[in-house]
Amino acid sequence: MKQSIVHVALVVDDYDEAIAFYVGKLRFTLVEDTYQPEQDKRWVVVAPPGSTGTSLLLAKASNAEQAPFVGNQAGGRVFLFLNTDDFWRDYKHMQAEGVRFVREPAEQPYGTVAVFEDLYGNRWDLLQLNARDA
Repeated sequence: MKQSIVHVALVVDDYDEAIAFYVGKLRFTLVEDTYQPEQDKRWVVVAPPGSTGTSLLLAKASNAEQAPFVGNQAGGRVFLFLNTDDFWRDYKHMQAEGVRFVREPAEQPYGTVAVFEDLYGNRWDLLQLNARDA
């Protein structure tokens, strides 16, 4: 048996502002942006540059029940983990783009890590794993 997680849905407030953040500030690739008229919504998928793994499905909150989860999908915990081949390159770029870091870079036994928030406040780890942990 072989299975994989293809997308992780991330609840957003607005498609276009989310695309601007992920594509503009984090340098993700816009994989797909297709309007679905039968549901009056868009299918928006973004992925880190060079990624062949899991991507993010940007899912606009469509009702009052979903809206409170924008920016709080993991109750304030780190929710997603962005691994990189060059921590300092990406850290400096993200800082220059105004991405808010809530935990400064630190060397850990598994690699280098810092915690940042996306445009809605979801927490992410930016990390570069040591070769043995990659």
